[in-house]
Amino acid sequence: MKIGIPKEIKTLEGRVGLIPAACSVLIQEGHDVYLEKDGGLLSGYSNDDYINTGVQLLPDADALYKTAEMIVKVKEPIGPELKRLQSNHLLFSYLHLAAEIPLMKKLMEIGLTAVGFETVEENGLLPLLAPMSDIAGRLASQIGTNLLQRPNGGKGLLLGGLPGADRGHVVIIGGGVVGSNAAIIAAATGARVTVFDTNRTKQERLRDIGPNVSALYPFPNLVHDAVVDADLLIGAVLIAGEKAPHVVSREMVKNMEEGSVIVDVAVDQGGCIETTRPTTYAEPTYVEEGVLHFGVTNMPGAVPRSASQALSASLLPYVSKLAQKAWRNNPGLVKGINVEAGKLVH
Repeated sequence: MKIGIPKEIKTLEGRVGLIPAACSVLIQEGHDVYLEKDGGLLSGYSNDDYINTGVQLLPDADALYKTAEMIVKVKEPIGPELKRLQSNHLLFSYLHLAAEIPLMKKLMEIGLTAVGFETVEENGLLPLLAPMSDIAGRLASQIGTNLLQRPNGGKGLLLGGLPGADRGHVVIIGGGVVGSNAAIIAAATGARVTVFDTNRTKQERLRDIGPNVSALYPFPNLVHDAVVDADLLIGAVLIAGEKAPHVVSREMVKNMEEGSVIVDVAVDQGGCIETTRPTTYAEPTYVEEGVLHFGVTNMPGAVPRSASQALSASLLPYVSKLAQKAWRNNPGLVKGINVEAGKLVH
């Protein structure tokens, strides 16, 4: 199969669909792999790095989309990319269509087959979402810690406290991959950490992170009181393929202390905090109800080298299966189909 890797065009997105080492494996399997010129530069991979593994370099996006049968990219197609996609393409990328209805309709109109990384399922898990969730969770605490500093718009709080000064309070809504990674970083600063999740097994794992981590069932009154007390609130709710529910209301946010910070990682699926709206790394924050919000929809794009390496390691087996004619015999990949031949499948 002819596999194409375009250069990402989302604002300040530096990731690449496949790193050279992954391309090398696909070429050894007999596939032709094409890269749009400079597609890997922001992830630390030169054109020569790809050429030396046997990848064929194409001069621009038009040539890439015309040549490739399968398009492997990181973020959902936007702008001119939609005009390049054809009905014969197999698109493999993050899509998040529950929060992107116009995109869903456009992909249906094009008539291609689109498989979303975030809906590929294996043994009840989401293997292609997990590596970026690892990164986004860790970044959520790191970014939130920095935003709490007064020059960055926050209340001027050192999250972990110090002798003579209170520890900050980090509240995390959702204890899955994002939430647990956020809790690990937040706990390491010395902050008080409260994580809400409905699953007792997750609660047990979260408590094991450290004595400064509490894991609670999200009873509405407990969530309300914790949110109002939070210095840093992290949204980490995920229902696979669905729009995230609003667990935190505007009224709760209004009662938070001025200069507190919200990082809603669920923004890709619409956000689990009512006051959340999508932002980019060009303008990552805004103030709503006196609280500083961070709603960047491609958080791992800030660390493209690490993210591209981790993503490629997870992607490679699935790209390899998709490139085979019998890929529909794989139930995990079939579950990942979002739209096909003009129909909404997921």
